[in-house]
Order: sequence, then structure tokens, then C-alpha cells
Amino acid sequence: MDLNTLWFILVSVLFAGFFFLEGFDYGAGAMLPLLGKSDKERRLIINSFGPIWDGNEVWLLTAGGAIFAAFPHWYATLFSGFYLALFLILLALILRIAAIEFRSKKEDPVWQKRWDIALTIGSAAPAFLFGVAVSNFVTGVPIAANMQYAGTLWNLLGPHDLLGGLVFLALFCYHGCLFINLKTDSPVLKERVEKYAPRLFFAMLAMLVVWLVCMFILSDMFKSVPALILTLLAAVALVFSILTFLKKRPGLAFIGTGAGIVLFTFAVFAGMFPNVMISTLDPAYSLTIYTASSSAYTLKLMSIVAACLVPIVLAYQAWTYWVFRKRITEKDLEQMHY
Repeated sequence: MDLNTLWFILVSVLFAGFFFLEGFDYGAGAMLPLLGKSDKERRLIINSFGPIWDGNEVWLLTAGGAIFAAFPHWYATLFSGFYLALFLILLALILRIAAIEFRSKKEDPVWQKRWDIALTIGSAAPAFLFGVAVSNFVTGVPIAANMQYAGTLWNLLGPHDLLGGLVFLALFCYHGCLFINLKTDSPVLKERVEKYAPRLFFAMLAMLVVWLVCMFILSDMFKSVPALILTLLAAVALVFSILTFLKKRPGLAFIGTGAGIVLFTFAVFAGMFPNVMISTLDPAYSLTIYTASSSAYTLKLMSIVAACLVPIVLAYQAWTYWVFRKRITEKDLEQMHY
């Protein structure tokens, strides 16, 4: 395996980790108005991911940094072509962060309600837009011979792309419900999760089937045997999740959803390989792990640095999750500021 392939795999791992970890707190935030009817219930939900959301965001920052250093042409084309979409994601994330930090700074129901709305929008919008982006990666975008994006924002918003966004939003909301069920000790929240989670799952499943059919018609993703196998395994993991949830096994259900998200992310990258961005204008214009990469020396140096630092980052994040592993009760809210 050469370093170009290695770094492509590492980028896919970073995005898989990001979707798995950030997926549940995006989902929890997006479900805030449906699951949390009182201030205490909403604070329980926010505090379930409050201490860990910023660590989850590191996976996205690291993935962006890895693309910038290992595949600079991919980074340049991606950030120029998807500029407006990425700006909207950034704006939503800023809104979300502000809502998490400021909603409990003032004992005013109107103040808190407005920040709750901001948190819901700031959580749902990135989930939806990341799904739109993934759909575009699978089907391809207009890239010219000079590696420049040759389309507009509307090229990124086809019906199948919007459907991909809804799939991601529903999946993350379901994932978030399972996380809330595990992290909070509230019979009321548990009852609401049991009400909404199956609805979200079956809505997601129906849209996912339609989206996969569209991808089969519009792209070559499933002509890749590894991508097809990984997609089937992801489907099995998601079915396992809903079956175990209905049998009152929330821990196994959460593991199943997480496995499904990770496997599906790997399926997308496997279907793209060796491309990093597919051109709809001419296959020859597609960016590959070789035409978009840095020099061999840069990749070698990055590999050495990653081998030294990544284990430290993973150990720190694992320690963080261990520290905040306990369920949150209403009594705990007295010592929490979110």
C-alpha cells in the first residue's frame, strides 16, 4: 500500500469517526423541541453532550487538515466549489456553539426559548448539509480540466442530493435519540425516545432505499465490490439497531447505529476510490489520490507525525468519555452550567 492510499484511508476513518461521534449530538440537538418539553428536560438533553461536543468536532477539523496537507488539490477544489454550502455549515455551527454556551446564562424563558431554536437549527442544518455533500461526492460534480469547480450552488442541490440530506438528518436524529436514552435518567425522556425513535428509523429507511436506488442509477458507486459489501453490512447493522431497540436493549441499538454509520461512510469512500472528487463533465477531469496529492516527501513526513500524535489524541478523547460516562439526572443539573 502506497502513502496516497494510506492517507485516503485515514481521511475516510476521520470522517467515519466524525459522523459517528458528532452524529449523535447533532441528532440530540435537532430533537430538542420534540423530546424536551420543560427547561429541565432540555437541560438534561444539552448536558448529555455538552462536555463532549467540542471533542467530537476535532474529527472534522482533523479531516479538513489532513485533506489540506495530503491532497491540496482536493482541498482547493472542494472549498472553492462547495464554498457557499460550507459557509452555511460554518454559520450553523457558530449558531449551535453560541446556543450551547449562552442559553443557561440568563434565567429568562424567552431568552432560553430563542437559544433552543438556534440550537435546533444549528444542529439540524449541518446534518442535512453533510448528507447533501455526501450525495454530491457519490454522483460527482462539474469539474473542468483545470481542477476548477464549473458549477453553481444549484448544481449541488439536485432532488437526489436533497434526499441524501434528509437521510442523514433522520439517521442522526435516530442516533441522537439512542444517545439521549443512554445518557439521561429520565422516564419522561425515555418514553418520548421510545415514541419517536422507531418513526425516525423507518422514515430514514424508506428514504435511504430510494436514495440508494438513485445512486445505483446515477453513479458507479455500487460497481465496486467493497462498496457493495460495506453497504450491505451497514444495512444489517441498522436493522440490528432497530430490532435491539424494540427489545429494550438501548446499548446494543446504539452500537448498531454507530456501526451502520461507520460502515456506510467507508462504503462511500470505497465507491469513490481511487477518485477523491468525480467530474461529471469528463471522467478524465476527476481528481484522484495521485493527481490531487502532495509530494511523496510531504506524505512521508505527515505519516511520521500522525503516528506520534494520533494515539495521544485518541487516548485523551477516550479518557474524556470515561470521565463523563455516567447517566445525567435532574440532581446533576445543579452542578452543570449548560
